[in-house]
Amino acid sequence: MRSIATCYSEHAIRVSDSYCSGPSSSSVQSSLPRSVRSMSSSGPIEITSTYRIKLSSGKQLLISLTWQASFLRQGFIIEFSDRTSREIPPGSSPRRLRKSNGSKSFQFSDTTIDVSWDLTFARYDSGPEPVSGFYVVVQADSEVVLFLGDACSYSEKRNGGGDEDGVEFALVSRREQFLGGTAYSTRVIFGGTGPARAHDVLIKCGQDDGNGSPALTVFVDGKKMFRVQRLRWNFRGNQTIFVDGLLIDTMWDVHDWFFGAGIGCAMFFFRTRSGLDSRLWLEEENLQRNEVENTEFSLMICACNSNYSPNG
Repeated sequence: MRSIATCYSEHAIRVSDSYCSGPSSSSVQSSLPRSVRSMSSSGPIEITSTYRIKLSSGKQLLISLTWQASFLRQGFIIEFSDRTSREIPPGSSPRRLRKSNGSKSFQFSDTTIDVSWDLTFARYDSGPEPVSGFYVVVQADSEVVLFLGDACSYSEKRNGGGDEDGVEFALVSRREQFLGGTAYSTRVIFGGTGPARAHDVLIKCGQDDGNGSPALTVFVDGKKMFRVQRLRWNFRGNQTIFVDGLLIDTMWDVHDWFFGAGIGCAMFFFRTRSGLDSRLWLEEENLQRNEVENTEFSLMICACNSNYSPNG
């Protein structure tokens, strides 16, 4: 059964020649737009992570945290939404927490939200999202529903053990925004059953060795997943890749790089499948048993040209 999955995987990551066919290369620009390649992108300038949380009452909420490079160690933006309601509840507008540490209380719909955070000694990699030396704790009706960062830092702040032990929440989406450059990398956990494993995702855009026209290549953990040639003509598309036994739908839209006016942003989207079509070799009964543990996850990478000016 595993061999069938392997064959499917090899097929899933292949971009067909017919899909990449288009006008002759003589009518295609020999490089990406200058505004895109004029600036090297060292890391994202903005990251938004959305978490699904579940209260003991059974009520579910979505909490989004946005980290911006222009406000490093100066707080973050937090937003709440009700995933079960089609209406916009009171208190759902984004709120900027501007200090490096503190606490705030909000009223969202009929739920009291308390947020505590400390970024004073936060450490960062290449992006604006802290990786250690910090904590963010969210309580809903006095129940801890989201805990990010270092448990030790939070416990020391509270002079004792915290309520963060056993807190269950799920990261359901992540959005990273880059400025300039032609290569965009991130580290992400796609999910699935078994121990969580982070993967290195790399998107490279540049000249194709064969015909000199722009091409798009996607790598996961250094392995080439697929390649799109004649990118100026194949500026939108989708492909399925196979990672950790999961089927992941990938989509790209680079139209505005070539034909758009203004900031010229490109979008790259990765989404894990959920339900019985999410894995290739597990039996159906195992899928049904683990379905509650499989959370659909999406990653969006937005790459804007060097004319883009982020809002503070």
